[in-house]
Amino acid sequence: MLHQQPYTSEDFSRNPLMFYYEITRACDLVCKHCRASSQEKAAPDELKTEDSFRLIDQIAEFPRVPTICFTGGDPLKRADLFDLIRHAKERGIQSALTPSATPLATRSAFQKAKESGVSAIGISLDGPDPELHDAFRGFEGSFSKTMEMLAYARELQLPVQINTSITRRNADRIDEIALLLQKQGIMMWSVFFLIPVGRGVEEIRISPPEYLKVFEKLYSWSLTMPFAVKTTEAPHYRRYVLEQGGNPVAPISDQKGIRSGRPRAPLGITDGRGIEFVAHNGEIFPAGFLPVSCGQFPKDSVVDVYQNHPLFKSLQNPDQYKGMCGRCEYRFICGGSRSRAYALTGDPLQSEPDCCWPDPPIRKDPIQL
Repeated sequence: MLHQQPYTSEDFSRNPLMFYYEITRACDLVCKHCRASSQEKAAPDELKTEDSFRLIDQIAEFPRVPTICFTGGDPLKRADLFDLIRHAKERGIQSALTPSATPLATRSAFQKAKESGVSAIGISLDGPDPELHDAFRGFEGSFSKTMEMLAYARELQLPVQINTSITRRNADRIDEIALLLQKQGIMMWSVFFLIPVGRGVEEIRISPPEYLKVFEKLYSWSLTMPFAVKTTEAPHYRRYVLEQGGNPVAPISDQKGIRSGRPRAPLGITDGRGIEFVAHNGEIFPAGFLPVSCGQFPKDSVVDVYQNHPLFKSLQNPDQYKGMCGRCEYRFICGGSRSRAYALTGDPLQSEPDCCWPDPPIRKDPIQL
């Protein structure tokens, strides 16, 4: 999921680092925290192949081409998936894929994805054992299938990012998950903190003090594990790492456990600021967890929306954030989860509801790294 040229904070207003395309809502799982509330069959308004090709063509028009992540639902449910991947490769776009742990995720499918142009795979793992993980995923056998998928990726030398969603169900099992991942040959562990959207409204978020306990564990593992660690929808982890004297964008490890020196994304990436999301029907959002529509492809250009839509412009300027986040000196490095702010307050510019630190009484000068 890397670019030939380094992506910097100067790019925030021009083009995203990551472009997420939800190619379908269809999925055979019923995950408890699913953002998309996925369904068994494709939605009738799903973009057809030709329109999907046109979307990929438009993504290639950004000044610096982002990486495209084909997501869902389960992207393997879409018959033209490999055609879309090949088209992205032909347009010079690196791509990643997030398949669901179902019988569709075969070694053959992974090999075909790699041959078509996929450069990395995202796999979800929410527990260290079948009992916990399968309860999350609503599918008996999901844990076993996930382990198979990891084996396929190792055999095919496909880099893997493991995505773990933290809720009250599994926050106390995070050490066990880390130890399970230690020998799986992954490049990245992305730990996602729940946004109450979709089916996720039925799950229980951890409390701000519990965030700090999880942050402490994640930082400790990041110093010893052969893979990099990052958070999704918990940008305040960056503050924690910086205050421990660490680097929240340390180079990605290679699969032999040796630091490769390859750069990661710059500090400050968050919803609408380095990220853009297009739904199965072409609706354009700042992120998959921030369901505020900013346009509709193909009527609207994804390039124009990212560069000029008022909400995107506000999200790209942390000086416009409100309340505690607008006063915090870490607003350009962290900025809080804009998706969680929207989900819980109705305003994507409001303060991060799950912040772990005291509210600064006055606006402080921002820390810039």
